[in-house]
Amino acid sequence: MSRSRSLSFWTDVEPLECVSRLPEAPNVVTFSFRSPSGALFNHEPGQFITLELPVPGGPLHRTYTISSSPSRPVSLTVTVKAQPDSIGTRWMIDNLEKGMRLKAIGPAGRFSITEHPSEKYLFISAGSGITPMVAMTTWLYDSGEEPDVVFINCARRPSEIILRERVEMMASRIEGIDVKWVVEEADRFRPWSGYRGTFNQIMLGLMAQDYLEREVFCCGPEPFMQAVREALVALGYDMSRYHQESFSGALERAEAVPDDVVPDEQNRAEVVFSVSGVTARCSEADTVLAAARAEGLVIPSGCTMGICGTCKVLKTDGEVHMVHNGGITDEDIEEGYILACCSRPLGRVTVEA
Repeated sequence: MSRSRSLSFWTDVEPLECVSRLPEAPNVVTFSFRSPSGALFNHEPGQFITLELPVPGGPLHRTYTISSSPSRPVSLTVTVKAQPDSIGTRWMIDNLEKGMRLKAIGPAGRFSITEHPSEKYLFISAGSGITPMVAMTTWLYDSGEEPDVVFINCARRPSEIILRERVEMMASRIEGIDVKWVVEEADRFRPWSGYRGTFNQIMLGLMAQDYLEREVFCCGPEPFMQAVREALVALGYDMSRYHQESFSGALERAEAVPDDVVPDEQNRAEVVFSVSGVTARCSEADTVLAAARAEGLVIPSGCTMGICGTCKVLKTDGEVHMVHNGGITDEDIEEGYILACCSRPLGRVTVEA
């Protein structure tokens, strides 16, 4: 049954409606969402979205990379992997079904080829870090032009490669997508003819001999990305052309106040939440988010490390010490916004929450 669609684009004022779920690998599922109003999706390939998950004990905010491309705007997908200690992702895999609706925040993030256009790309990922690479590769594939991409993904074993069939389908249709898989061990009773072991400089030289000419995008666990960075530095790569995405750390940090202003645990502070009418007393070493939680106030938050931008609130008075990891723009800071998870009040501060 068809449904009429408007020419408007989805915003996070509207929830997302789950329309399908597709198992991809052990503990990995792709969820597809549509806008209940029929609005289309418009985002940058490689961006992420924050979902509000109704887990037992209260809403939980978790950030996921959008694995679909804006070149296919009818739906938006996230491909999630549940780790042993997962709460939100485990809830999604066990409970999220077709027809259910979730609140969402975003899209957000600047990890995208649209931010760093180039003639030649090198995508290096591990595990679920493959999802933004798939989104960006799909964007290039759908452009109708011949791209120049070397696509490298590392996994524990072949059966755990996420979205493998989708990537190989695109690579089979055009010459400009060169796919290289690296696994630590083969699946039992199944031959493996690709690379095996731990990604290293020798593999890089074999996979992409012209790596010095390529714009590099990297995503995966922090130890993996550190190893990639060290390999590139040792090979003389221009690191200004290296870009990474991770919810466990980031390369660049920015501060909202001078370095010589340092929060002191001995100094008392106050955070006035003007919308809730609550004043929280704390120390300068406490974050605005921690002060809110201590008073039972809910400020949506995701990564809690200044990356996802979920906890952005407007500061109307006072000063904070904010050290973030790219989750807020300079323009937002100029307008008075802060990230509650990584902003510490210096004296009395008022925020709209």
